[in-house]
Amino acid sequence: MDRDEANKQARWYARPAALVVWGVGFRYLCLSVMILMTLVAERRPAPTLPDAILSWIPRIPWIDRYNYQIWLVGYVPLAIVLGFRHFKPFLRFLVAGGILSILRGLSILATGLGPVHGPDLNANMSWHQVFAAWEDLVNPFSTLMGHGAQISLTKDLFFSGHTATTFLLLLYCWRDPVLRWWALAAHTIVVAVVFLAHLHYTIDVIGAYAVTFSLYVLFEWWPEQRRQQAIRN
Repeated sequence: MDRDEANKQARWYARPAALVVWGVGFRYLCLSVMILMTLVAERRPAPTLPDAILSWIPRIPWIDRYNYQIWLVGYVPLAIVLGFRHFKPFLRFLVAGGILSILRGLSILATGLGPVHGPDLNANMSWHQVFAAWEDLVNPFSTLMGHGAQISLTKDLFFSGHTATTFLLLLYCWRDPVLRWWALAAHTIVVAVVFLAHLHYTIDVIGAYAVTFSLYVLFEWWPEQRRQQAIRN
């Protein structure tokens, strides 16, 4: 291979790689902002609410203990495969995921729901504790391994992040006949974990579907309709 051909190939790989870095960086930045908003919400005292669905579902402690790892296994490998098979939709998926994180943080600040179970551990915690926990939680290495800050978040509730993220991934995988069923299975398992671990109120799960689908429509369906209308005209 001559030098010109090698440079051409290097440029061909460099642009997609730069776009992925940008997309992942945007997603990470939005997640970091959401975590800070969540920690601010943790400072407010809030009561536990009754839930007609959860009252019939027994809480399983070991599922609660490993809920984050189950979400990781169901979400991260599938998202990577989506990126290899459908690059442009994957980039839009990253941006939509970042915006979804910001919307979730704002929703948590606006609602102020109390813990689903157990005491309100973080009410009135100091600002020093807030920022110390935030610095630890935004560390991707400790967080990905499930060893984030030694603080148990109890009020990051409306809307469910487990449900929203895997549902968004399902929507972006739906047109792929192979990934569709993988994504559907992963999403179903994660939602089951949410209920069996009592991670969220039922309304948190319903809200996640409503917000996520609305965002997907704005990102994918509405622009496609506009393009088709322009072609017809």
